[in-house]
Formats: sequence, C-alpha cells, structure tokens
Amino acid sequence: MKLRYLLMAHEQAKRRKSSNTTSMDLSKLRLSKILAPLFMIGVIFITYQLSIIMLDREISSLEISGPFHRVTALHIEDAINEEISAGFIGADIDRIKDLVIALPWIDQARITRRWPSHISITVTEQIPAAVWHDHGLLNTRGELFIKNARHIPPELPRLSGPNNTSDAVARRYLGVREQLISRGLDVRGVNLDNRGSWEITLVNGINVRLGGKAVDERINLFLNVVTEIIVSRVEEIDYVDMRYANGFAIAWKNGLPSPINDSEKVKQKLLMARGSQLDV
Repeated sequence: MKLRYLLMAHEQAKRRKSSNTTSMDLSKLRLSKILAPLFMIGVIFITYQLSIIMLDREISSLEISGPFHRVTALHIEDAINEEISAGFIGADIDRIKDLVIALPWIDQARITRRWPSHISITVTEQIPAAVWHDHGLLNTRGELFIKNARHIPPELPRLSGPNNTSDAVARRYLGVREQLISRGLDVRGVNLDNRGSWEITLVNGINVRLGGKAVDERINLFLNVVTEIIVSRVEEIDYVDMRYANGFAIAWKNGLPSPINDSEKVKQKLLMARGSQLDV
C-alpha cells in the first residue's frame, strides 16, 4: 500500500514538472514573437540613421531662379540659410518652401533636391491687381499679400471695405471690370461701406451707386442698359444712381443732357431713368 502511494506521488510530480516546462516554453515563444518584430524595427531604424549620417553631406550647389522684380535671390538665401546648413538630406524641403513663401512679394515656390548635393528653388512673385485702403496690395486672386506697401503703383484701382471683406470686394471688381472693358469703360475703384452698400467709380470719374439690395441685378442693368447711354457722354455725367426699384437715375453735370442724335433705342433707355422709386 505504501509503495502504491509512492508511485502515485511520483507520477503527480512528473506531471507538474511537465506542465511547468510546457508553460515556460509557451511563455518563451510568446516573448520571442513580441521581441522579434521590435528587434527588426530597431535594426531598421539604426540602419536608416547610420545611412543618413554616412550619405548626408553639405549642399554644394543652391540654384534660385525667378523672374525677380521685387525680391532678390539674396533675400531668399538669407531666409533659408539655417535650414540649408542642415545638409542635403537633413534639410527639410517643406520647411524651406514655407520660409520662401513667407517672404513679402513671393506668391509660389517650387523646391527640388538633386543628388548628390544640389537644391533648386524656383519662385514666382505676386502680381498686384488693386490697392486696398490706400496702403495694402491685393493680388489677382483678391488676397491681401501686403498690408502696408512702401510704394503704391498709381495705375492700380482703389478698393475699400470693412475688415475681412477684401476677397468679396476684389471679386466684385474683377467681375465688373472684365465686362466694362468690352464696353469701352473701366473701373477706378470699388467701395463697400459698413451698411453693405456698393459704389463703383469709373476711370472717367463717374460714380455708380448700387446700394445694398439686388446688387447683381443692378449691375446687369447698368452693363446692359446704362453703359450704352453714358459711353459717349462721359464728360457730361456726374453719377449714376441704380438704387431704384424699376430703373435708374443719371445726374448730369449741367442739369440736363446736351442734345445729340440719340437713337430711338437710347431714348427709350433714357426714359427708364424717370419716375422710378428709390429703393436703397
């Protein structure tokens, strides 16, 4: 009986030892599955860093091309000097582009890197399309790219409006100007006041009062009807008031239009300026 108990105890000990051995083997297997990928990632990272150190070199050739009118290549080089000193591979191309575009008068920039140590920068400058509030400059997209310009080109139109309205005023100007030019007229200025009323000043000094209601419809009426009347009489007209429900009013400098051989079509259009109710 005693021998039987000894044999049973021996068998249980063997089973516990086998179970412990199996558990240890499974733990080692799980640990190896976790550590192996981490080890490979570490090897790849170290290899990459060593490759950068071994392959990186100073930038020996920096090419900066324009055309240049307001900015020089030296201005650009000074702005990116610290980033360029990081080396051919170490230099951050996106950071270089941001630094270049941040310069006044720079509109767009393209940065390329060519092995083994050459970096090329091509820039385009802003094209001023209008003056904003006497001191700022707007580009052809209506964006305010300089708030306080040292020199204002005298030929540029003057635009004005409340804060954060430069885009809307510029769009209005660009849209109207294109259609006026085809009719023999042009725009000197566009103003949007704090009440939302629009005014357009033509290059001949005629002021067009549009108000704040149905502005697009009033502009279409002015373009399709009024321009035909005023294009041959610009010296006689003070302003045109489009703020009427069913027409417009023309203010003549001498009170009345001078007698000319108007066509029947133009005479009918002149009648539209009479008897309408003001609707600002």
